[in-house]
Amino acid sequence: MTGQTLTHRLARRDDLEQLKALMDAAISELQKPFLDENQIASSRAIMGLDTQLIDDGTYFIVEADGQLAGCGGWSRRATLYGGDQTPGRSAALLDPAKDAARIRAMYTHPDHVRKGVGWLIISLCEDAARSEGFKSMELVATLSGEPLYRACGFVPYENLVDDRGGAGVPLLRMRKTL
Repeated sequence: MTGQTLTHRLARRDDLEQLKALMDAAISELQKPFLDENQIASSRAIMGLDTQLIDDGTYFIVEADGQLAGCGGWSRRATLYGGDQTPGRSAALLDPAKDAARIRAMYTHPDHVRKGVGWLIISLCEDAARSEGFKSMELVATLSGEPLYRACGFVPYENLVDDRGGAGVPLLRMRKTL
């Protein structure tokens, strides 16, 4: 480990500008080994923050020694991934008895990868979803995020390509029993 102290809190609406900057940095830098420039631009159109997560109190910020290191959350709503600008979102509530909660909008600042930020967010999300009666979680992973999710016990079950942003972005649907 790095010796940095990680802290977390729920995100607030007044965090939006900082969160958007972190997301842009993560998409721009962490996707480079996996996507070309057109796919990275497309990623910006189909990914991002869904402010419903902040309003629902299910979106976390992680700081490393007071600096924004990452963010992510979970949802009890039907939307699987995407930000406020992404078409096809649904605010319908899921049924914990039969539906999987969602891991949503996970981003780590490029300066803080492999320091436990993503693992902490996933742990917080799983604990919160479990406390609301969910028995499983699912997510849509980018190629750069897949190793983290596998390490946290998520299993892939569907390959996707999302071309709503112009260029096709490869994604992987993953699931985990809680």
